[in-house]
Amino acid sequence: MVSNRCKMAVKEELKKLGLHFIVVDLGEVEIMETISMYQREQLKIGLLDSGLELMDDKRAMLIEKIKNVIIEMVHHADENIKINFSEYLHEKLNHDYTYMSNLFSEVQGTTIEQFIISHKTERIKELIIYGELNITEIAWKMGYSSVAHLSSQFKKVTGLSPTHFKQLKDKRRSPIEEIGNLMTP
Repeated sequence: MVSNRCKMAVKEELKKLGLHFIVVDLGEVEIMETISMYQREQLKIGLLDSGLELMDDKRAMLIEKIKNVIIEMVHHADENIKINFSEYLHEKLNHDYTYMSNLFSEVQGTTIEQFIISHKTERIKELIIYGELNITEIAWKMGYSSVAHLSSQFKKVTGLSPTHFKQLKDKRRSPIEEIGNLMTP
């Protein structure tokens, strides 16, 4: 549960059941009352209808927390994280990184590092499309040591350099006044 839409859906389901929440956050809900088995089942059904899942398995919950921390860090953090991801995850989730890494790989079929790289690549695409930052600024914002490092990782994942990706993005759209004109510059 990362987006505000997801949080709103969870809050709505809790309200329907007359449950009062203290916190609805990344993959976690703190409820004031003791929840009955019936309420739990109704909550589970309501969440499924919204495309969400109530998790009971501690390992699955930890994996969701790992994903949520990574997504929050990559897509929503305003400042650049100054420590490495393994330390950051350890601090945020209070679990041994090796344990989290092994569990994540076993269940997800990919490493935490590959999950982070995939999300960073998507965020870089988004930042390129927005066009508010140049590649150097994006590299700094995303915590890369250099533009070359960002470019090589981006190319490994997408098959394109960031510059080529930007050119493709620019070619997808035409200014309104140019649509339908047969003249070429």
